[in-house]
This record gives sequence, C-alpha cells and structure tokens, in this order.
Amino acid sequence: MEKPKVFVDQGKENKVCKLVKSLYGLKQAPKQWHQKFDQAIVESDTAHGFVILCLYVDDMLIIGSDDKMIRSTNDMLKSKFDMKDMSLSDVILGIKITRTQDGLVLSQIPYMDKILEKFNQGDTSIARTPIDTSQHLSKIVKIMLHVEYSRIIGSLMYLMSCTRPDLVYAVSRLSRYTSNPSVEH
Repeated sequence: MEKPKVFVDQGKENKVCKLVKSLYGLKQAPKQWHQKFDQAIVESDTAHGFVILCLYVDDMLIIGSDDKMIRSTNDMLKSKFDMKDMSLSDVILGIKITRTQDGLVLSQIPYMDKILEKFNQGDTSIARTPIDTSQHLSKIVKIMLHVEYSRIIGSLMYLMSCTRPDLVYAVSRLSRYTSNPSVEH
C-alpha cells in the first residue's frame, strides 16, 4: 500500500501512515471487526431473558426469549453499528427457517437439491439409511478427480453439521478415500 502523493512530505518519503481504523479487505480486518463486535456485546447488559446472536462475516441472525429482548438488542446494535434490519429471516447460510406453532423447523432441502444438481448425480431415490453398511469400499483402480470428490465431501459435511446428523457415518466413511477416490465411492 502506498501513501497518496498529497500526504508525502519532503524529506519524509519513507514514513508510513498509522490507520485509525482497519480497512475492509486487509488480513486483520476480520479480527478487528470481531474484537469491536465482542466489545459492544460485552458492554451491553440484559436485565432478563436471553439473546442468541448468530454472526457470519457481516450477516447476523438475532434469536431471543421474547420480542422485547430482540428489539432492545437490535436497537443497541443499531446505535453502535451501521446496519439494516431485514425483519424476519426465512433463509440463512442455505438453511431454510420455517415457523410453526411448535417452534422453528430448520431444513436444507434447497441446499441438498443444489448439491445433487451441481454434481449431476442421477440416483436420488429415497433410502432408509444413507449408506449400505455391508458394502465393502477399498482404495482402488478407477480414480476420479480428487478435487470434485473433495467438493462433494465438503458439501455433505456442511449439510451433516447443520441439519442432517444422520449423514455423519456415511460422510465419515467416504471421506477416508479423499486421497484416492474411485467412481464406486
């Protein structure tokens, strides 16, 4: 990064500017953002109830024990940060949120459909278990692209860690073959 020519003083060409705040896009920007956000949250105090803040880069989901807690948290954050309230959320990070009388239902069906479409897997029949445990898998001959296989495993890992714990065994078993995958895998 170079100083603008207007700020270069005669005889002080090698001097640098000290930034008052971090610049978006620099390596330390995420760390600075999280420190500032943490400080704002720690300084705020809740009289009753609870609030859960889901923060991903610059997107945030606020969940609370009641509407009053959510509003007061939202107002506090608006006073400290330049932010826009998008009201009720229906999707965040590929997870669809459906409100029912019993609470919230989280689903990744659109994300699953996107994975199947992206990797062009024709067999999408429903099965009681996601993997046949009696099938013997081995490191063998017909090698497919490592990168594509790794992408498939990564997509399935995101799916299983969010809403599909039933896939843990299958993904764990298949991820063993990431270094030498075959069409069978």
